[in-house]
Amino acid sequence: MAVMLFRLSIFLAAIAALLELVADQLQLHYYNSSTGQYNLGELWTDANTLEDLHNLMLASGSDDYEDAADTSYIAKAALEPNTDWAKFLGGSNDDAQWIILALWKIADYKSARRQDNSAYISSAAKIYDMIAREWDDTCGGGVWWSTEHTYKNAITNELFLLTSAAGYLRTKNEAYLENANKPVFAVIASGMRGPNGLFNDGLDLKTCQNNGQTTWTYNQAVVASGLAALYAATGNTSLLDQAEVSLDATIGSLTGNGILRESCDLADETCNHDQVLVSGLNTVQYYLDNANDTSHIAKYSQFLGSQYSGILLHATNSAHDIGSVWYTADQGQSQWSPEASASGLQAFISAAKYGPC
Repeated sequence: MAVMLFRLSIFLAAIAALLELVADQLQLHYYNSSTGQYNLGELWTDANTLEDLHNLMLASGSDDYEDAADTSYIAKAALEPNTDWAKFLGGSNDDAQWIILALWKIADYKSARRQDNSAYISSAAKIYDMIAREWDDTCGGGVWWSTEHTYKNAITNELFLLTSAAGYLRTKNEAYLENANKPVFAVIASGMRGPNGLFNDGLDLKTCQNNGQTTWTYNQAVVASGLAALYAATGNTSLLDQAEVSLDATIGSLTGNGILRESCDLADETCNHDQVLVSGLNTVQYYLDNANDTSHIAKYSQFLGSQYSGILLHATNSAHDIGSVWYTADQGQSQWSPEASASGLQAFISAAKYGPC
């Protein structure tokens, strides 16, 4: 831990001004303080952005964006004890879990500043309980993508693994640990992971087989983070082996010039707003947080450093806004949006924590 803090302090000192400029641009250009939402954002992407800002403040020790917590529409809902979360979430079981992660990160920030975080903890628990009830045995088990029960996909169940394992680490409530073990078997045994080691989008409900849809980078990073959190809870090192199957396959197959690349980043395609946030750098950081071992950090340090270099070279404009295409010079397909900017910010934070000194 002392080594990691030393590395972090060196890198943060070197790029502190850059981090501040990127975060300032994100808030000034995209955040609408009257609505508490990000212009062009969505529920799950706003949750990720709030998580990233609080991750930055926890890493740097700053309070520059503390107003984002209590003024955002997500936080206002958490602070209101009578919020109808079923209505707020609109039946989306994956969006709901991104909100859980954001509320926990805000709660961590509040706790570190000795402020009351109980409303955020309570709201996260309420949402989690709703999601846990969405599990059934269809296609071998799993949480449904939405309350309409029309699709079982990877990200919803990978998030359930992560929120369950992380929830156990926070509360020591055995119910969380029991739930965390269920998606390990359901997701990995389901066939959603293909022979190349990458998780596809989900299952064909008619056959309960892999539907062969896109292998998004966040599918690989979230499952790795969930497995690492479960490792931290159980000490089962085989979980880290499974996690690194996904991470190594991502580096081998979902990169260009050693830098993350989504299938929609290619020159003849354009990612939509959902897709520009799927680069899962924050969850690689969380994987290493829980793996908590110098050998694992060393294995992925250069990769995280490459993301930092690629974004700085190819995707950061003069206003310190960040585009969605990192692996090569923008040929017109890069998206400039709060989602892309937040992804880039988190990539910088991950490199600050675990990249090469």
